[in-house]
Amino acid sequence: MSVLAEDQTEVTTWLADASSHAERPATVERIDTHSASVFLAGTCAYKMKRAVRYSFLDFSTLDRRRQACEAEVRLNRRTASNLYRGVMPVTREPSGRLALGGEGTPVEWLVVMGRFPQDCLLDRVAQAGRIAPAVVSALADAIASFHAGAAPTPHRGGVAGMSDVIIDNARALAGATDRLPAATVSTVTEACAQALSAHGRRLDARRAGGFVRQCHGDLHLRNIVLLDGAPTLFDAIEFNDDFACIDVWYDTAFLLMDLLARSLAAEANALFNQYLLRTSDVGGLPLMPFFLGCRAAVRAKTSLAAAGLETDGGRRRDLTARAREYLELAAQVLAPGPCRVIAIGGLSGTGKSTLAARLAPRLGGAPGAVVVRSDVLRKVLLNRPLVERLGPDGYTAAVTEEVYRSALVRAADVLNEGWPVIVDATFLDARWRRAIGDVARSAGVPFTGLWLEAPPEHLADRLRRRTGDASDATEAVLFRQLARERSGIAWTRLDADGDPESVARAAFQAVSHS
Repeated sequence: MSVLAEDQTEVTTWLADASSHAERPATVERIDTHSASVFLAGTCAYKMKRAVRYSFLDFSTLDRRRQACEAEVRLNRRTASNLYRGVMPVTREPSGRLALGGEGTPVEWLVVMGRFPQDCLLDRVAQAGRIAPAVVSALADAIASFHAGAAPTPHRGGVAGMSDVIIDNARALAGATDRLPAATVSTVTEACAQALSAHGRRLDARRAGGFVRQCHGDLHLRNIVLLDGAPTLFDAIEFNDDFACIDVWYDTAFLLMDLLARSLAAEANALFNQYLLRTSDVGGLPLMPFFLGCRAAVRAKTSLAAAGLETDGGRRRDLTARAREYLELAAQVLAPGPCRVIAIGGLSGTGKSTLAARLAPRLGGAPGAVVVRSDVLRKVLLNRPLVERLGPDGYTAAVTEEVYRSALVRAADVLNEGWPVIVDATFLDARWRRAIGDVARSAGVPFTGLWLEAPPEHLADRLRRRTGDASDATEAVLFRQLARERSGIAWTRLDADGDPESVARAAFQAVSHS
């Protein structure tokens, strides 16, 4: 429930007037959320805190709003220093008129930001279907780097922090059963409480281990913008440290949930895997269903709060419908999926990595399976950029041995956390095919080996056209592979000469029946 503490109509009307701004823009665009109003004028964006009080936020006084503006600038300069220009007052001048940064008495405070094209916001990019794989990878890297540099906050988070999230969600959702299905509200609330009980020790151990940090706290697509092609995080939470000082996976889970809510499961899985590659934080995997469910429930709650402030009836109905969709998503993602191992082998160019990327989002619980790719692992082990072409020293027998052993260890680590894994490698050596099967048997989970095949001339053509990939395979490598003995392969053989989606459907059917 929200409380409107002060009438800001005079200031918002004035800020929406183009003549109030020194640049004299042709128009001023206004964007409202449940906690702020943003005015886009010329080259600047002016963000005003709304004079509201919720259970989780208090902007009810002018001084609180000033402090929140100052904190927002300080925190967001960690990731977007080029966007955040500072804090400016709206003043009442002796004449009685309002002014931006005048000499009179402050009547409101604003965060001043540099303006960017709205089409560069990642939610707009997603709507246009243009989140390229390179952007997803760069975004995961940016988040991992940000988390690595964020300050640990061991006095927050853990069981206590997540308990507060569940309680506040439950209270808000239970009070809205006139607009939300009561049965789903009950399902989500009970599942979250059960997950908290099951994972309490892990949550507190991660807090003690430094995984609870001063994070972003509101990491969804609309709070990420492409600046000069690079994903930039902005609009981090400043108003409540309990929301921002959280487990790093809980921070990331908001973005993963947002991608899932937009039917971008492949992008969610790719970001999930790239973040895991950069952090090696497998200890957080069992928490993913819980974190995703809580995030979706939070979004349902805030959508309802925004609907309550909305004066336009159509917009209010849209926000309420969106809240129901988030609630349904929460119920879906809270259920963990089955654990298993899939190994994908075959000659270079057969499309192993393409198949792994298509299978991973469909396996286990959201956001899908962990992918261990030998080509990527080789570069990581040698501390080389993923797209840098290695010389012969990167492909010695000793290096290849280490790559496969590391792949097996990583797969076992993921399985030990109860999460499904796909291992993508040529697996030309029968010893490694046996070894990956043994990993699955040791973990007590199902195993499926998939062997991809296609005409050699088609494989050679694929390799000639491949660019910007972690694989260094060439036609010469393929010809050496073709000369090797490949008899006795007991894995399910798949024709990899068709379109990728047809191959993925055949592979998924094989997995389902194994």
